[in-house]
Amino acid sequence: MLLALPLLLSATPPQTQPGAPVDATRYDAFWLWAGVKPQPALARARRIYLLQGAVVGGDAPRLIAQRPAVPQVRHAELWMVLRVETLAWTPQIDAQLLAALDRWQRAGNRVAGVQIDFDARTRHLERYAAFLKALRAKLPTQYKLGITGLLDWSANGDPAGLAALAGVVDEVVVQIYQGRHVIPGYQGYVAKLGRLPIPFRIGLLQGGEWTPPPGLTANPRFQGYVVFLLKP
Repeated sequence: MLLALPLLLSATPPQTQPGAPVDATRYDAFWLWAGVKPQPALARARRIYLLQGAVVGGDAPRLIAQRPAVPQVRHAELWMVLRVETLAWTPQIDAQLLAALDRWQRAGNRVAGVQIDFDARTRHLERYAAFLKALRAKLPTQYKLGITGLLDWSANGDPAGLAALAGVVDEVVVQIYQGRHVIPGYQGYVAKLGRLPIPFRIGLLQGGEWTPPPGLTANPRFQGYVVFLLKP
């Protein structure tokens, strides 16, 4: 995937009408999943979260690559995303991840880090933090470690578990959608994101509803948005 050079964008989050559909052209960070063709908005991206593969469970957990070609992106930083079904990783999975990072870096990409997309249960965050701590120890030091987060972490997340995550990951992207639909009543959860002790972004759905709560941009841990791109 080779994308054109970007136009310079302001770091200030875009101003939109409350409840208006998310217009990808107004944002500068995106998820690009397998099977979704690059859209013009990507040419203006500052960061792209690119799905590399999925770690699936079963008798023999394994990493299945979902992007056979090495990306070639010069204008934006890349995050390698793994969709994770199980935390029971084998040494082979670790080796595959490190080899893929090396290939992306040697191709001239600005690889910022790895994002783990795992639906960690709200009451089991300390166990998840322990897994992430072990993973971070295996990553070369130049790479950051990020995760996606469930919306109810803001309201029901165990404080000890959230604190454990804060000591391990560089950022969490909290998704206000599930599948291809915005979660009803997301506004109440987003209003409580101030209790997250981790730098966070908000994951939006292309074409989905979004109304920012008052005071969001004043939160020093709020880092911006990431838009999940859909097939046209």
